[in-house]
Amino acid sequence: MESEFIYHVTTQKEWEQALLNNEYLPLHYNQDGFIHCSIERQVPGVLDRFYKGQSGLVRLKIEKAKVQRPVLFELAHDINELFPHIYGSLNIDSVVEVISL
Repeated sequence: MESEFIYHVTTQKEWEQALLNNEYLPLHYNQDGFIHCSIERQVPGVLDRFYKGQSGLVRLKIEKAKVQRPVLFELAHDINELFPHIYGSLNIDSVVEVISL
């Protein structure tokens, strides 16, 4: 069964800026064209692959049904797994929990 929640890792600083802007777009959005997300069991691997040794990180718990942009599950070819991607800015009210990592 597909979960009703997806997750995104970002910095506390980027999240604070999103609260001021009332929407979230990561720094590399223009380069990637979407917001990288994961399902809960994928978060540890994402942290290990992309955020090793970084501090000041938060994990956003996002209620998928509240996201106002398309959410597509797409294949990450390097590890042959499907990951959720948000095509557009993330509306703040879809984030139900922010956890410091």
